[in-house]
Amino acid sequence: MRFTNIFLVALRALRRNTMRSILTALGIIIGIGAVITIVSMGNGAKARVEAQVAALGQNIITVYPGSFSSGGMRSGFGFSQTLTTEDADAIAAEVQDIDGVSPEVRDRNQVLANGLNWNTQVNGESPDYPYIKNWNIVQGAMFTDQDVKSLAKVAVLGKTVVDQLFPNEDPVGQTLRIRNLPFRIVGVLDVKGFSLFGSDQDDVVIIPYTSHMKRVSRRTSISSILVQATEPEKLDLVKQRIEDLLTQRRKGREPDFTVRTQEEIANVATEQSKTMTLLLGGIAIVSLVVGGIGVMNIMLVSVTERTREIGIRLAIGAHGRDVLLQFLIEAILLTVLGGVLGILCGIGASEFASYYFGLPTLISPLSIVLAVAVSTVIGIFFGFYPAKKAAELDPIDALRYE
Repeated sequence: MRFTNIFLVALRALRRNTMRSILTALGIIIGIGAVITIVSMGNGAKARVEAQVAALGQNIITVYPGSFSSGGMRSGFGFSQTLTTEDADAIAAEVQDIDGVSPEVRDRNQVLANGLNWNTQVNGESPDYPYIKNWNIVQGAMFTDQDVKSLAKVAVLGKTVVDQLFPNEDPVGQTLRIRNLPFRIVGVLDVKGFSLFGSDQDDVVIIPYTSHMKRVSRRTSISSILVQATEPEKLDLVKQRIEDLLTQRRKGREPDFTVRTQEEIANVATEQSKTMTLLLGGIAIVSLVVGGIGVMNIMLVSVTERTREIGIRLAIGAHGRDVLLQFLIEAILLTVLGGVLGILCGIGASEFASYYFGLPTLISPLSIVLAVAVSTVIGIFFGFYPAKKAAELDPIDALRYE
């Protein structure tokens, strides 16, 4: 028999039992739909993280106080008071291939202005901060190195603080009080949005780090150090140089700092979503296997029901390979049909999740191609045994079958 005839016979056999064919393909539909949805949500989450990482700035390295281990025990990573302005000055002076350094002092404070008050993040930074963070000043300007040296009481505001304290007003030139200290507003930052960890980056007041340490928080240590490498390719090299320099400055003491690159911070942020994607992907794969078993089961039933038909075909000259190919094509048609419907369901579910729940989704053409390929492979794998069983039937026994 020609392949076209075998294909048409297989198609007619499936059409004779339309409802059974659809129910058989249901497991494949659910599995492929789940895979498409999960992959699109995973890609969307990854794209959102990449966009947020890019919004953090380019080629950033962050030095945190405290280390993951000291003397064999975990110590206060991110909470110790072990970094100083001298460490930041040493990095700026001695580490090569960097474009900017900003010592950071972070604290939350109640701020007052224009007869209103607001609790916000007050960060002490250097003038390099907007450049490092790729954050534009849309009104006014950033404070200067001279402001840092003179402990000037100047501030740059995020958009959320402006909206809360200066609605429909230009805040530049006006006064903001932090712990009852008057700070002159010199600039307003562009809208940044939410960070990787869900905090509002625009809810911030930026002041010189020296002013924060000497006038506001009365601290002798800094919260972290932001460093920008000149090129992405030099991130690891600059990180190693910073670690070597700070270790040398400790003069043999246990490391009391942790250095992280932008990519490492992003990996931490995406680790949980990767775990969930793998878990849900495993469930989807199980659904595909169950769907494949269903296909095999129905094909075995079909072989039993059509034993006499198979006997007649073999008796009038059909070859075993023709019967094998016919049932194999039926199985592949079932799974490919389920795959196509599953793709449509997956795309629909992804769009639904994006529109109604605001979840980031990104449908990859590669995932669609893989879905079709997987459904075809399932059809071949789970359809081969029933097809082989049909091809090996003895014509005489098949004709006698009731």
